[in-house]
Amino acid sequence: MEQRRQDAWRDRRQLVVFVVALVLVFSGASAQIRYSISEELKEGTLVGNIAKDLGIDIGIIKERGFRIVSGSTEPLFHVNQNDGMLYVKRKIDREEVCERVSVCLINLKTVLENPLEIHYVGVEILDVNDHSPSFPENERELEISESALPGARFQLQAARDADSGVNAVQQYKLSSNDHFRLELSDRGKDGKVPMLFLHKQLDRETSSRHQLLLTAIDGGKPPLSGTVKLFINVLDINDNMPVFNKDVYSVTLNENSPIGTKFIQVNASDMDEGLNGDVFYSFGSNANSKVRELFNIDPNTGEITVKGLIDYEGEESFAVDIQASDKGPVPLTTDKIVFIKIVDINDNSPQIEVASMSSAISEDSRPGTTVALISITDLDSGLNGKVVGNISNEVPFTLIPSIQDNMYAIVTKALLDREKQPHYDVTIVAKDAGEPALSSMTTIGVIVSDVNDNSPVFSLSPYMFYVTENNQPGAIICSVRAFDKDENQNSVISYYIARGGSDKNKVSPFLNINSENGDILALKGFDFETVKTFDFQVVAKDSGTPSLSSNVTVHVFILDQNDNAPVILYPVSANGTAEGVEEIPRNVNAGHLVTKVRAYDADIGYNGWLLYSLQEVTDHSLFALDRYTGHIRTLRSFTETDEAEHKLVILVKDNGNVSLSATATVIVKVVEPKEAFAASDVKSAAKDEEDNVSFYLIITLGSVSILFIISIIVLIAMQCSKSTDYSSKYLQETNYDGTLCHSIQYRSGDRRYMLVGPRMSIGSTIVPGSNGNTLVVSDRRRASGEVRNT
Repeated sequence: MEQRRQDAWRDRRQLVVFVVALVLVFSGASAQIRYSISEELKEGTLVGNIAKDLGIDIGIIKERGFRIVSGSTEPLFHVNQNDGMLYVKRKIDREEVCERVSVCLINLKTVLENPLEIHYVGVEILDVNDHSPSFPENERELEISESALPGARFQLQAARDADSGVNAVQQYKLSSNDHFRLELSDRGKDGKVPMLFLHKQLDRETSSRHQLLLTAIDGGKPPLSGTVKLFINVLDINDNMPVFNKDVYSVTLNENSPIGTKFIQVNASDMDEGLNGDVFYSFGSNANSKVRELFNIDPNTGEITVKGLIDYEGEESFAVDIQASDKGPVPLTTDKIVFIKIVDINDNSPQIEVASMSSAISEDSRPGTTVALISITDLDSGLNGKVVGNISNEVPFTLIPSIQDNMYAIVTKALLDREKQPHYDVTIVAKDAGEPALSSMTTIGVIVSDVNDNSPVFSLSPYMFYVTENNQPGAIICSVRAFDKDENQNSVISYYIARGGSDKNKVSPFLNINSENGDILALKGFDFETVKTFDFQVVAKDSGTPSLSSNVTVHVFILDQNDNAPVILYPVSANGTAEGVEEIPRNVNAGHLVTKVRAYDADIGYNGWLLYSLQEVTDHSLFALDRYTGHIRTLRSFTETDEAEHKLVILVKDNGNVSLSATATVIVKVVEPKEAFAASDVKSAAKDEEDNVSFYLIITLGSVSILFIISIIVLIAMQCSKSTDYSSKYLQETNYDGTLCHSIQYRSGDRRYMLVGPRMSIGSTIVPGSNGNTLVVSDRRRASGEVRNT
């Protein structure tokens, strides 16, 4: 017998090794590594080449510390660091590892360090029919009254087998006899229970004791079995069994009922008298360990009470075997099942889970766009598990139930604007309908993505800049800046100058703009005397699709530089030299006007304000020069000793920071009075021509004076109105040609306009209210918050 078992075990082991080999062959084509081995294998048995199956180089597994993470328990397997093989570390008992589980799968977590790498391997432990069926006792004595009638049934204890599936108990056999036969009662998950059926009445006088052999057989190949000896003692007299007062016992019990709660009482009676009719109660032999842990029965009263924690979510109902026995010399028992239905109470809060969610939602999404799908579940039942969800905070989203139970959709209920709010925290509250109600809450973040819905906006509109003439070609003269409320590519701005045929001053073709930062460059130098102001349009365009743009007008004012030297009008230049001859009578008195040197400067302000000085004179005591008018007069009368011819060199220079000048030479001839009268006739013709030039000069000066007066009036009006319009802070353009008696100069350092007269020194100022000629324009830009580049 022992030899056959060893042969059978050897055959089964060879079969397991063959199965493992097949699994290893085919596991290479599977995405998940899984081995199957038989239980009870010896320590050191090969499971598989785990390194090869995981695709790990054998040469590095020892260096990287390839190992199995087992936690706090002793590991069942280990990896050989030299060959990468997986071996059984200790003998595995499937019934110990996976009690009452149909598929015994052990998940192993393997770790490679430096760098960290984790792999998961499954090992299925196959059951071996290594346990025989066994009864709780080797011998069992039953006492049956001789008054028991044919048809009586006596429940026997079922055999237990630690194996599972087909290897568990499949059938029972009873040894051959004349009075009993075996019946099986199917108890569902508890398996088949043997019942001893009396088909022929017992006769104590014929036989007071019967010996039977009950055999339990499992479904293994070969099958294993276990036996129990049944000794039937035939008793006399006590021929009535206890009878329960109800055919069916059924009760409801609230979960979480306190320990000691009495919820039902069973009652059985026995028609016998004395001890034969005295009944006591107990759990039936088939009451499982779970029932015995949760409930208790009073043997005298039959009251069933709560012993452990009752959880509806763990078990919704119980079928409890109750046994009533009398105390007769030959006790009679009756079995009854008490059905206990557990009543759910609201002890579980709703659970919120995000099933699906968009990473971001576009700001132009229409109301009703789905943002996320969430699942709300409650482990309770009935109203306790009925859940209602909603959004608790003020956000443009709402929660809509889905067609599928417990599913909700978060959708938009209003238009979104990323520029106002780029992110929302949506708080979801789920509340059940229990008493008292339980609730839970979770918050999810919703990101609003950008669309190109904002045009670029310039920091100023319009822009006004001041540029000094003769600027360096290619240098930056001004900059414009725009910003876009959008983000990323939608906010990347490029600049360009709008070109068109309507450009009056034709200056924009000589301008260029940096498309990235808005710096504007002049491709040529400007000449104040040619153009004093111009404007152009700059367009800012973003990089969105489709792109949006905006434009702004840029006003540029050219500031004068001292780049023009004075030009001598009289004496008239000949061959590049201004030289004239003046004849005066010898008998003139002091203060006689000899002549007037006339000159003009194309510049304005201080740059065009001319001063005259004597550079060279033959006799300083005879002639004087007015530094502002250029008049040459005699200082005294001539004497007989004075020479007849005098040479005067006059220097004419402007008042620029770097003065420019020109010279004129006047030859004064002193003649007798008669000669002077004759010379006067000759000069009369020239005088007429000079008067014509003076006439035109007077017209020009008069026009300039009128424009100056108009400008002063306009400035005063603007100052009084305190308008915030940019145009109120700048004077109208005046194109001056020639020498001005008065001129307007904008002092960028002092930020004011100055009226300069011929009797004022450079840099002198007169505050408003005085009788001087300087007008100070208040700077209202700071009050209005304007920013201007100069």
